[in-house]
Amino acid sequence: MNFHKAVWAAAIVAGSMSISIGAHAQIAGTQPLGVTVEQSQALLEGWSVKKSALGKAVYNDNNQKIGTIRDLVVAPDGSLSAAIVSAGGFIGVATHDVAVPIGALQVRDGNFFLPGATKEAIHATPEFQYSKIHTPPKPKKVDAQ
Repeated sequence: MNFHKAVWAAAIVAGSMSISIGAHAQIAGTQPLGVTVEQSQALLEGWSVKKSALGKAVYNDNNQKIGTIRDLVVAPDGSLSAAIVSAGGFIGVATHDVAVPIGALQVRDGNFFLPGATKEAIHATPEFQYSKIHTPPKPKKVDAQ
């Protein structure tokens, strides 16, 4: 399974888990999620982004570690658009985060590669800045009765 499909499947799992809070069981044919048979199969064959991608090293063609996957960016249309690769720093201090198009990353033998990249090229790339999108307010706690 290629990287794009696996990450998309993991995103579907994460989204469906947040939608189904409070549900006790999923019963075939009764889910309002609109998940197709193909998507359901992809979920069964997929893998966890949290366990398999976030925090994992990114290597170049010379097997040199050039950074770590810190985040994944989902575009407004729902597609996975970029991986945020963090280079340098120690324990998250003084890191340099750059957005790498998902299509540029390769997965080989379970490891992530960015062909042609170097630490110097990562540091020369302008640092990624998250957009200033207004987030919805945090939900208030509901007292259990």
